[in-house]
Amino acid sequence: MNISYNWLKDLIDIDLSADELGKKLTSVGLAVEGIHLHGDDLVLDIDLTSNRPDCLSHLGIAREIGVIENIAVKALTSTLASQAADDGLVTIECPEICHRFTARIIKNVNIGPSPKWLVDRLEALGERSINNVADITNYVMHELGQPMHSFDLDKLAGGRIVVRKARAGEGITTLDEVERKIDDSMVVVCDAEKPAALGGIMGGLDSSITDGTSNVLLEVACFERKNIRTTSRKLNLATEASYRFERGVDIENLETASNRATELICELAGGEAGEFIDVYPTRREKIEVRSTDISAAVRRLTGLNVAHEESVRILNSLGITAVDGSATQAFAGPSWRHDIHIEEDLVEEVARHAGYHKIASELPPAFGAGEYQPSESREKRLRQTLVDAGFNEALSYSFIDTRNDGVFQTIPDLVVESLNEQYVTLKDSVIDGAVRMRPTILPGLLDAIRLNLNHQRRDIKLFEIGKVFAATAGVGALPNEQKAFSLVMTGGQTYEGRATSSRQLDFYDAKGAVEGALDSAGAREITFSTAEVTHLRHGQTASILLNGVEIGYLGRLNDEIAGAYKFKQPVYVAELNLTLALTSNAERVTYEPLAKFPGVSRDVSFVVDRKVQFASIEAIIRKPEYEMCQSVVFVDIYEGKGLKEHERSITVRYLYRSDERTLVEEEVEALHNEIIEATEKELGISTRF
Repeated sequence: MNISYNWLKDLIDIDLSADELGKKLTSVGLAVEGIHLHGDDLVLDIDLTSNRPDCLSHLGIAREIGVIENIAVKALTSTLASQAADDGLVTIECPEICHRFTARIIKNVNIGPSPKWLVDRLEALGERSINNVADITNYVMHELGQPMHSFDLDKLAGGRIVVRKARAGEGITTLDEVERKIDDSMVVVCDAEKPAALGGIMGGLDSSITDGTSNVLLEVACFERKNIRTTSRKLNLATEASYRFERGVDIENLETASNRATELICELAGGEAGEFIDVYPTRREKIEVRSTDISAAVRRLTGLNVAHEESVRILNSLGITAVDGSATQAFAGPSWRHDIHIEEDLVEEVARHAGYHKIASELPPAFGAGEYQPSESREKRLRQTLVDAGFNEALSYSFIDTRNDGVFQTIPDLVVESLNEQYVTLKDSVIDGAVRMRPTILPGLLDAIRLNLNHQRRDIKLFEIGKVFAATAGVGALPNEQKAFSLVMTGGQTYEGRATSSRQLDFYDAKGAVEGALDSAGAREITFSTAEVTHLRHGQTASILLNGVEIGYLGRLNDEIAGAYKFKQPVYVAELNLTLALTSNAERVTYEPLAKFPGVSRDVSFVVDRKVQFASIEAIIRKPEYEMCQSVVFVDIYEGKGLKEHERSITVRYLYRSDERTLVEEEVEALHNEIIEATEKELGISTRF
């Protein structure tokens, strides 16, 4: 955006040199990329962001200078009548696109060359001179930021204007002498018969100003931004007008701009100002932004200490005025600012003019800094236990692809099954396609397994502790966040200094890793039960229970998911709700002296149905009368010859010991037989040997 230094001095009294001005504008976010000489003028090349269309004019830049130097911008006054005539000269059929349209009739105009001062100012900005009327419309656009267009009134059929959507098959030859096909998504400014201009983009050749023009209709309008942007892209036609309309113009500035251009046409082209028509069907909605203490908000978000009075001065100078009588302090955004909606926008304006360079680098306040959370030490022990067991801790993204929806069963107490939308979706994803806040950690860990396998690393043990997310009921309700613990393992068990693995990892390695990790975290009442889990293989799956409450699952990844990841070796996974696991009180580690007296062990093989679990056999010895049976452990399992298809043989080892004396054979045998008999009776199983 080119801005004339001399032109600025016509709008505001400044003593700054062009170089000083450039530095100060840059410091408030209007980057001056260069200053070049044009005749007796200096031109500032300003790089503007798309959210600042108000600065696409000399008036907009003058406002910013006014705030910097704390001086007022000169008011543009007009002697023209402000009342609008209403005689049906202008009709708007698409008010959702054309929000406001003004027309001024100017008669007896003498078309000719522009005076030198006007030509020089336009040429300084890179504009070529056309004729006095066309030059004036361009001049006012650069001065006030409002695009406008002049029609030859005598060439408009019916002497009237109709603003509507284009019709199928219509076309128009624009001022650049190109015939363009238009469609019904585009807005056109028409006379009584045909299109005379592409609304907000370019005028038509047939109604253009020529040397023979004597009566002018001056259009100053406001169009919907998205429609102008879409039309410009479709036609591959970008103009100074479309550039401004796409970003937003000041709908309340139309009459001022029309009067300014009309007076210049009357002065430089000998015209006579006639009737003024203002059709305003879509009123601008006033925007009020609440801020109970703007100075405190600035300090909280930027660290800058700007006094309340200075904050209000900056905002008022920018046209963002305090609303009188509001219960809490509120500010009304001006019609030329389309980017003021929330308190943070107000803070940004104050911070720009207070000085971005004054913002220091500092950490945000952390009111719980230095404090251990109740579960933090337990998590630390859990991590250390897994690392000692040969696991590596992974860290994956908190957002995943929607293709994982429903593939993995989530941990207990996370998803509300009754909701239609059970997951949390990002409106603007950081990674293309990854729009889900993860309800499970497993996709990230399985991606890590695949990456390692692709690099020829076959023996992998990973774990991760992190947040998982799910939707909750209620409008505006925050997502349900739970801390999850997941692990994955595949390949073989390797030892330090060994090149090859000694054996392949299996279900019991995953089970042991979970037990050891939770035990170190003080959650020791862990049991396991058979389960059916979506992403795990039937028969090699278990639910994890703490004090009888289900907290997660473990098992072998099912063949369908393993095939999708192209895994050629078994992968075992576990995932549990760590928030639930660590909610229970940590069990204290108590000292127990070593046994003084020897124990007696007995191995027994039971023939059981495949549905019978070892845990049910183990539970029998929990009865008080079997106190001398201190433990029962799993030894082996046999399936095959001599057993039916639905049967298997489980070998277990019972250990008998007393803390007071050495047991004799007779009492061990009697107790052992009693336990075996009770086990057979309660579980309906038989002894094999």
